[in-house]
Amino acid sequence: MKIEEAIKQKKFKSEEERLIINLVYTSNWLANEQMGLFKRYGISAQQYNVLRILRGQSPNAASVGLIQERMLDRMSNASRLVEKLKQKELVKRNECPKDRRQVDVMITPKGMDLLTEIDGCENEMNSVTNGLVLDEKKLLNQLLDKLRTNKNNN
Repeated sequence: MKIEEAIKQKKFKSEEERLIINLVYTSNWLANEQMGLFKRYGISAQQYNVLRILRGQSPNAASVGLIQERMLDRMSNASRLVEKLKQKELVKRNECPKDRRQVDVMITPKGMDLLTEIDGCENEMNSVTNGLVLDEKKLLNQLLDKLRTNKNNN
């Protein structure tokens, strides 16, 4: 479905405006698709992101600051997310022996098991890209990378 149909808007001021609205709309659409999957596992997309970061750090701990740096949604409150995951016994927090103000966070075996279970749904998670052939997926990745790179270099 074209963006014009999706948001019931016939014209845009420019192709740039259409692109930005299309990117925002598509980003929200993708987030909603993922939310449905993660909801079945009792976590949010942001919590999933924290768990993936911690799995990548494992067996080492990660500071809340490092988690915040690596998050896809940098506006998320990493401390709050870690606390929610701790309540679900998916992560554990320890006071850092070198700096008592810093908290070290590690994924628990229960957290690892949950990620393994979600990994089993990879085909379902990736199904949103089924309408694109491999070359189109590569091109879209390159264009999105270029969009961010050009903005960061201006």
